[in-house]
Amino acid sequence: MQQFVIEREVPGAGKLSESEIQDLSMRSLEALREMGPKIQWLHSYVTEDKVYCVYLAPDENTIREHARRVGLPADRVSAVRRLIDPAKLK
Repeated sequence: MQQFVIEREVPGAGKLSESEIQDLSMRSLEALREMGPKIQWLHSYVTEDKVYCVYLAPDENTIREHARRVGLPADRVSAVRRLIDPAKLK
C-alpha cells in the first residue's frame, strides 16, 4: 500500500472540542471498518483551519471514497514519494 497525506480545509479545526474530534474520528473509523483492510489511518495533525491526515491506501480513489463516506473534504491528496528521517542522517 502507498502512503498519502490528505489536506482537509476545516474552518475552525483548531477550536473543535474533544467531543467533536471524537465524533469525527469515530465516523472515520466506522468508514474504515466498512471499507476493509485496504485503507488504514495512521495519524492526523490539526492546525487552525486544516487537518492533515496520513493514510495507507492502494490509490487516491480509495482515499476520496473514504472522505465521501465520512463527509469530510479531501482538498488535496498527495502520494508520499520519500520520507526523510533526521535521526537517520549522518
